[in-house]
Amino acid sequence: MPEETSQSNAAAVRPPVRTARPPASAARPGRQTRTRKRTYGPRRKVCRLCAEKTDRIDYKQFQILRTFTLENGKMLSSRITGTCAKHQRQIARAIKRNRNIAILPYVSV
Repeated sequence: MPEETSQSNAAAVRPPVRTARPPASAARPGRQTRTRKRTYGPRRKVCRLCAEKTDRIDYKQFQILRTFTLENGKMLSSRITGTCAKHQRQIARAIKRNRNIAILPYVSV
């Protein structure tokens, strides 16, 4: 008799047998499964002057040229402004001419 009680106790201590899990959508019927948001690279910069269909940059257009320079007088690169090579050359030429006739400063104090 003592053997029977020890066997029944052993069966009670044994962990239950695991069954296969149902899919996540079946487990939670009210919830939607989460989808990962696709992350693409940074947005490509478009040349502002090409978008406005500007043919030439003139040295007398100092309002436009001022947007392509820093406060201390440095020219901004095309990587930062997003201008194409053609317009970047025109901007650089116009800024240099503009500085020469003292409309824009070489260096701000």
